[in-house]
Amino acid sequence: MFATKTERIIRPARNILGSLRLPGDKSISHRYALLSALASGTTKLTNFSTGADCTSSLACSAALGAKVSRLDNGMIEITGTSGNLQDPGAPLDCGNSGSTMRMLTGLLAATPHTYTLVGDESLSRRPMERVRKPISQMGADITLTDGHAPVTVRGGKLKGIDYTTPVPSAQVKTALLFAGLQAEGTTTVRESVRTRDHGELALRGFGAEVERTTNAVSIRGGQTLHAIEATVPGDISSAAFFLCAAALFLGSNLVFDALGLNPTRATLLDVLTSLGAHIGVLNLEEKNGELIGTVQVNAPARGLSGTTISGGLAAQLIDELPVIAAIAPYTQNGIRIRDAKELRVKESDRIALVASNLRAMGAEVEEFEDGLDVPGGQQLHGAEINSGGDHRIAMAFSVAALRATGETVIHGAEAASISFPEFYDLLDQIAER
Repeated sequence: MFATKTERIIRPARNILGSLRLPGDKSISHRYALLSALASGTTKLTNFSTGADCTSSLACSAALGAKVSRLDNGMIEITGTSGNLQDPGAPLDCGNSGSTMRMLTGLLAATPHTYTLVGDESLSRRPMERVRKPISQMGADITLTDGHAPVTVRGGKLKGIDYTTPVPSAQVKTALLFAGLQAEGTTTVRESVRTRDHGELALRGFGAEVERTTNAVSIRGGQTLHAIEATVPGDISSAAFFLCAAALFLGSNLVFDALGLNPTRATLLDVLTSLGAHIGVLNLEEKNGELIGTVQVNAPARGLSGTTISGGLAAQLIDELPVIAAIAPYTQNGIRIRDAKELRVKESDRIALVASNLRAMGAEVEEFEDGLDVPGGQQLHGAEINSGGDHRIAMAFSVAALRATGETVIHGAEAASISFPEFYDLLDQIAER
């Protein structure tokens, strides 16, 4: 695999073999970084995410008065403010991270200062009204710029609310829980589809009481947080690319150590199993409420079958849908994706980019407002891939290129560093050529 700063050339592979230990889960790392700033004492985190997005959360925590130290052994120590977040005197730069911006809006909503949250060009196009509306109802004064960043947060005395999210979103839910922690009374968030619960588990880990029912989560205001020591489990969203790669090659054998297996995140394992892949989970244990285990994947002898992903399943798999769609031509019966309109407002319009890049590789694909139909039984060829500056598109088509004929050029490959700087090195490590 040849590399320049902005592009990668991916050559076809013969097989996928090896074992991997992945950097820490991004969703968990974000929440630990932000809650550490609010807590009392010094939080010690091992295997914190190496992605640029989570570095943005750490930098914002430091700007708010937390003391952030990176030790020689890779551990990160964060000494919190005991609830006394500071005025940084300058805009808080969230980089490319929607998670940072949305969750930080909730964290800052009760603080008696005025904050401005800014981001890069991509983040400045992403919708923020979904966070502004409920947190404003709680009593904070939040203003947007045409519905987007920059976001101005003028904190104030908050009152708990009972709120149903119109679009299921773990980021919005976490932002509301962060605000609710500092509000008067109880805040309840209801959702039609249960989204990932890292926010609830992180709050519990830091000492807060959080109540969960089937489709709602509640937090009582006025609780205090205390520092923790934790190892962040390997990121299953990062593992998704390698899991899908291994599922494409007869004779593959790939093992992941210490991988996060939170039930609200591990849906991809069920989907790959339904497609015929052989998935084994070993050594399952729980740490700070998060399940961690060893996972082994082998490709099915007859190849992957096909499936439809829609409804609640689409919401649970929203980050993994690009790579699932990218490998869909290699399945026997194709993959149909619906109810995934949220993909249109991620770091890019992921539905449009997946469709155009699949066509560039010679695939038949039908695009819909909320999804895609990708027929199976197709053979892709090498092509020029436009990542659109989106990390998941760059990585998804690097996986598709492994089974293509000829070389594929990924333009904007450096976008992978936003979430997974080690991606291409690890892909080289497991791809047998």
